[in-house]
Amino acid sequence: MRKYIIAVSIITLFISCKGQTQNKKAGDYQYENGIDALVKQYQDLDIFSGTVLVAEKGKILYNKAFGLANREKKIPNTLQTKFDIGSINKAFTKVIIMQLIQEGKIKTDDKLGQYLKGFPMESSEKITIEQLIGHRSGYGDYMQEPGFFDRPKSQQTMEAITEIIKNMSLMFEPGSDWQYSNAGYILLGDIIEKVTGKSYYDNVKDRIIKPLGMSSAVVDTSKKMATDRAIGYMKTMRGELENNEGVLLIPTPAGGFIMTDEDLLKFMEAYLFSDKLVKPEAFKYDDFYPFLQKLKKEGGAIPIAGGFEGANAVALNDIQNHQTIIVMANMDEPVAEQLATGIYNILNGKEPKKPSLPVLQNIYSAYEKNGIAYVKQHFEELSADFSMMEPKDMLLNNIGYNLLFSGETNKAIDMFKLNTELFPNIGNCWDSYGEALLKKGDKKAALAAYKKALSINPNIPSAQEAVKKLEQ
Repeated sequence: MRKYIIAVSIITLFISCKGQTQNKKAGDYQYENGIDALVKQYQDLDIFSGTVLVAEKGKILYNKAFGLANREKKIPNTLQTKFDIGSINKAFTKVIIMQLIQEGKIKTDDKLGQYLKGFPMESSEKITIEQLIGHRSGYGDYMQEPGFFDRPKSQQTMEAITEIIKNMSLMFEPGSDWQYSNAGYILLGDIIEKVTGKSYYDNVKDRIIKPLGMSSAVVDTSKKMATDRAIGYMKTMRGELENNEGVLLIPTPAGGFIMTDEDLLKFMEAYLFSDKLVKPEAFKYDDFYPFLQKLKKEGGAIPIAGGFEGANAVALNDIQNHQTIIVMANMDEPVAEQLATGIYNILNGKEPKKPSLPVLQNIYSAYEKNGIAYVKQHFEELSADFSMMEPKDMLLNNIGYNLLFSGETNKAIDMFKLNTELFPNIGNCWDSYGEALLKKGDKKAALAAYKKALSINPNIPSAQEAVKKLEQ
């Protein structure tokens, strides 16, 4: 089964220690030349276009735009260009939940079923608001459900997604484990609507956007797309560029707001460095809290990042020194995180890591030059820059389907077979392998692969259907 590599995620990691120029303090920032030189390295590989902002105590010291917002029309990025922030807006959802807790309208140990109906008992009577906030509910990613990206936009709304979640199986007993959960934040958005009697989007506008003066922010594109928006671009495994218009999603409580870097800075200042949005004691409900306390005492930075194919944004926050680095890119992740980390190193007197080609391009190039055995032997090295929030089995799965759809069935089988060797306990790997074998005409091997997939995960519709047909 084909799945998309889409990381709409908030990344919480400790970091110890040629474009259009629109620098707000041009020539007056000691790190300007170093940052410019690093950005040029990314541009030389054609893996970055977007904006870069550096601020200290809320004051912008460096702000430049690079590359094109629309390659087809040759429209440059500017400081007024709006970018998709991906899952960074999970932090907006979390803020509203913390506000409702402060207001006494909800409690962290309230159960899902107190607010939302139609869920199985194992979910409604066990999952708490605290578990939804901290990705410990047992729900995973609704976007990986079969056929999600084939749905029309009208079926990608909060209401439609909630119906999908109702039919999703829990990955573990609520509270017993951790799994990054886009589904959990959709449910938090539903709870916000239920408690306030207002839409999620109106809550965001009234509680965050308007009070902070975030005039560029667009939180709902269901009826009209944002103006001055950067078009996202994905690099294929062969190094070709494609725009991401076909995979754009309607913004939800899980991700997808659009704004400028300056407005994102306003949010970060209010969220992490003041009590404009929530009182300090409310942070004990935030899964960031232990990290924030550690950073205040020991130093370092925490990135809040989001992205998907053709878009990536990050706010890298040094809590102790009250510094924020924001990189917004209309190209594939994790380029924004990597560039922001490099800039952070420059600010702290360290040598930044040189950029490299995207992971899919790295792996495919290595395969074409050296063969599948080389990829197997060097897989960890070749995939080192892939987002740690995403499962690595999706890499070879993605390459395999690219090859399969372009008629290179034997090469696709190489990729899918290796995926089953590297990740033998993931049913989707065997399902994809079976699909390629079936296309080649090897029905016996395909049936065995499909049965293996179902022995791992009995709920793979494509494998169920294939086994039924092959056994007729």
